[in-house]
Amino acid sequence: MDEQPKTLLVTLTGKDRPGVTSAMFAVFASAGVEVLDIEQIVLRRRLVLGILVTAPRDWKRLREAVERTAAELGMSVEVERGAGDNRSRTGDRSHITLLGSPLKATAVSAIAGRIADCGANIDRIERMARYPVTALELSVSGADADVLRPLLAAEAAIQGIDLAVQRESLHRRGVRLIVMDVDSTLIQGEVIEMLAAHAGCEGEVARVTEAAMRGELDFEQSLRQRVALLKGVPATALDEVYDAIMLAPGARTMVRTLRRLGYRFAIVSGGFTQITDRLAAELGIHFARANELEIVDGRLTGQIVGKVIDRAGKAEALREFAAEVGVPIEAVIAVGDGANDLDMLNAAGLGIAYNAKPLVRDAADTAVNVPYLDTILYLLGISREEIEAADAEAGFVTPAPPV
Repeated sequence: MDEQPKTLLVTLTGKDRPGVTSAMFAVFASAGVEVLDIEQIVLRRRLVLGILVTAPRDWKRLREAVERTAAELGMSVEVERGAGDNRSRTGDRSHITLLGSPLKATAVSAIAGRIADCGANIDRIERMARYPVTALELSVSGADADVLRPLLAAEAAIQGIDLAVQRESLHRRGVRLIVMDVDSTLIQGEVIEMLAAHAGCEGEVARVTEAAMRGELDFEQSLRQRVALLKGVPATALDEVYDAIMLAPGARTMVRTLRRLGYRFAIVSGGFTQITDRLAAELGIHFARANELEIVDGRLTGQIVGKVIDRAGKAEALREFAAEVGVPIEAVIAVGDGANDLDMLNAAGLGIAYNAKPLVRDAADTAVNVPYLDTILYLLGISREEIEAADAEAGFVTPAPPV
């Protein structure tokens, strides 16, 4: 049996400054070795540089040259001889995103422990953001995502953090479609309750809405019951409600960032087209589907025009939008908070429960419980630094991070 090729692992640490990497590679170049792998990180201007190269016949002379160069740079170095490349032990690879505000060391320790319990290995850790939440992305090999997900989700709940497990695939990098709920997801609050305030029945409508979102009532029946209470409300109330709508924090950032990357957006709502169509036009969202309130002689009739967009209707819309965009279901991300979003979340390649009811959190692929919609970007491997750099290039001003 042929022996594995001998290799040298060179690990350099010390204060970062220009020229360190070039100086080390000048040494390797003179020895005529092949570069097999490299990792470099800088934390508070402290450099950690790992380089895996083929070992020449006179490897001890190369080690002496490396040690001499490191001393001239004022840095520490370790040279370890071994065999083989840096290939993963198995083909099972996942991306695990941790979100915390704050993200405590005890939580990271617990998650790392559960990963080890699965026989998996953390190959790389990268910080995606440090404000307004701390986000870390872990690249993990050695265990299937379906095995990791329930175990890590349970630990994340104990630790009070958010966590997402995604299988590594080309879909994570390709052009994707995001399908979002509207009320209490893209926007804060419920439009129907805002309209109910004009009819003097806000409390009654709110109680029915809460029960429907918890899955305690049939959605279509509860919607028709609530809409009936709006009979006689002037249609101008829709304009007043639209003007009063507040987007979820980070909504504009998320939409404009992903549009730059070629993503397509859709909103699917159990709410009303008179609101959702305007939101789609304002934000540059490609598709919108919702229920239409009937208006006669300038007033709401208390009826809905056409078929109700319910739980099944949302999933149907998701599939239709995916077909129109030309992406597989595995490349679709769905975001929602209520029981009527469950079919949509389950149909998508990645279903995200956003500040959702317990029933929805338990059923979704992952849950985000921080009040910032743009944290979804971190689940897609997009860092806060990249977002801000793109915004700066486009002339957007982003708030300064806390000191």
